[in-house]
Amino acid sequence: MNHPLPPNEALATAAESAVSTPAFSPLYQQIKGLILQSLQTSEWKPGESIPSEMELAARYRVSQGTVRKAIDELASGHLLIRKQGKGTFVATHAEHQVQYRFLKLVPDQGDLNTEGPAQREIVDCKRLRATAEIARALALRSGDTVLQVKRVLSFSNIPTILEDLWLPGTPFKGMTAERLADYHGPMYALFETEFGVRMVRAQEKIRAVLPDKAQRELLKLPPHTPLLSVERIAYTYNDTPMELRRGFYRTDTHHYRNDMN
Repeated sequence: MNHPLPPNEALATAAESAVSTPAFSPLYQQIKGLILQSLQTSEWKPGESIPSEMELAARYRVSQGTVRKAIDELASGHLLIRKQGKGTFVATHAEHQVQYRFLKLVPDQGDLNTEGPAQREIVDCKRLRATAEIARALALRSGDTVLQVKRVLSFSNIPTILEDLWLPGTPFKGMTAERLADYHGPMYALFETEFGVRMVRAQEKIRAVLPDKAQRELLKLPPHTPLLSVERIAYTYNDTPMELRRGFYRTDTHHYRNDMN
């Protein structure tokens, strides 16, 4: 009777096989994939440290330099964070430098750090059946349960962002308006700590729009005030879509900024 290998041995065997078997991807990319697999299975959770380069090199039976290159790529993708003298940690949206990674609206004067956290008002939170459009964006079937959240973010007591979010119902079972309102950290940090869902990348579409009457009222805008419409799909590991977010941004005191390398 065959017995399954313990997780560490299974990963080491996979790494050994990757070394001995010709592959199209470089060895460090294969090690990167094995580390990513451990992140996906929550072997190391957001905010926790991962083993040292030396330990990972022994585990995967490769050189320390190969492990370092794999970690460098994961760090550049904001999946890991290196901390001088402390080690390497799984990135978390609770970290100050990661909190605003997906929020590109910054004040004309100063920055998000000086402006302080937004005041948040949950306008609505309900479960409903996904339309064909929402289902397609979240890789669901039409009619599957989704959670819709509407909220307003204010800065210095000025309503600045109106957001509609759609989340797949199963991973976010138990999410309520009260739970959202009671949590004072970043929403993506709540997803991590309470629901085990970590957003690792996003795609956005941006266009200028005129708000409808309901949007104007929530943002307290005069008629014919243009807004920046930002539609975002956020993904967790393995390119699985976990959120569709449609935001309407005021740009009279803020602007959209994207830093590109």
